[in-house]
Amino acid sequence: MLDNYDLSRLVEPLLAWYPLHARSLPWRDEPTPYHVWVSEIMLQQTRVEAVKPFYARFTEALPDVGALAACETDRLLKLWEGLGYYNRVRNLQLAAQTVMEEYGGVIPADYEELLKLRGIGHYTAAAISSIAYNRPEAAVDGNVLRIVMRAAQDDSDIAKQSVKTRVEEALRKVIPEGRAAMFTQALMELGATVCVPNGAPLCAECPWEALCLSHAGGTEEALPVKTKQKARRLEKKTVLVIRDGDRVLLQKRPNEGLLAGMYEFPCMEGYPSEKAVLEFVRARGLSPIRIQRLPEAKHIFSHVEWQMRGFALLVEEPEQKENFLFVKPSDSEEMYAIPAAFARYSRYMNIRIGQEKFLE
Repeated sequence: MLDNYDLSRLVEPLLAWYPLHARSLPWRDEPTPYHVWVSEIMLQQTRVEAVKPFYARFTEALPDVGALAACETDRLLKLWEGLGYYNRVRNLQLAAQTVMEEYGGVIPADYEELLKLRGIGHYTAAAISSIAYNRPEAAVDGNVLRIVMRAAQDDSDIAKQSVKTRVEEALRKVIPEGRAAMFTQALMELGATVCVPNGAPLCAECPWEALCLSHAGGTEEALPVKTKQKARRLEKKTVLVIRDGDRVLLQKRPNEGLLAGMYEFPCMEGYPSEKAVLEFVRARGLSPIRIQRLPEAKHIFSHVEWQMRGFALLVEEPEQKENFLFVKPSDSEEMYAIPAAFARYSRYMNIRIGQEKFLE
């Protein structure tokens, strides 16, 4: 159990291992407060390799907190397109605006001050404070929880905030003086590359092999213990790719709720018949010429799963075109942020969204 385990024994082997095995990552190679902050927000629920091109695009367009604070909303969402969880970037901008207004454009180093910023929780605040400012704060995410609970052979439920708090307090006591930044990143690296979340841990490559109680007891893969989340809510949707010549019809989602402010293809709830789809389109003042069924697709959000069917429709040029947002595929790639949930259907208008842009 963690309360009876001496974490201080783990520090020096970890710090000796890290310089020899640390990956070169863009935010790690230049760990300014802004870069650490942006990367940590992007890395929430997203893999490192997937984040790299988005991080490069985002920081090139918005190189500092001032540029982020002043960015126009549609452009901001477009820069984030493909990462999902769009409230993260909205909160990132709100926090940047607070930094400009209340902190003179300087991201605070103090953990408690960082917690006051929108979208920054305990982990992110500790990561910024320790990595960018070398302050002794314990940044505890899923990777860190896993390696500590395995080392101590602790079967407490890591889904409980009380357990996470206990790990934070225990690690804070053993952070080596003057080496907080390295210690924090070394913990993250060990959990990401050796004591991995999926599959068997690479114990023979671990600097803690001789110190890990779960390895000694053969219980590595049984830990950590985490209660399962509730099942996702299933939603059935029919996606309509409506073409007017070489243009496609988009509509803007409401400014609140899931994917707020993003652009999407028109959708119908459930799985209506072809006849019902045609009636839906005609009711909006459009005259369909041809309809074609598209393949099924699904997209998983944190608490919702969309199960989608689709139709491609060709319509006559509407008389009142100003009532509709028909855009060229090239304009969509530059100006309109379309959620990755629609990636399967954007292909039918040669629109590339999200990670598809980087897979050439």
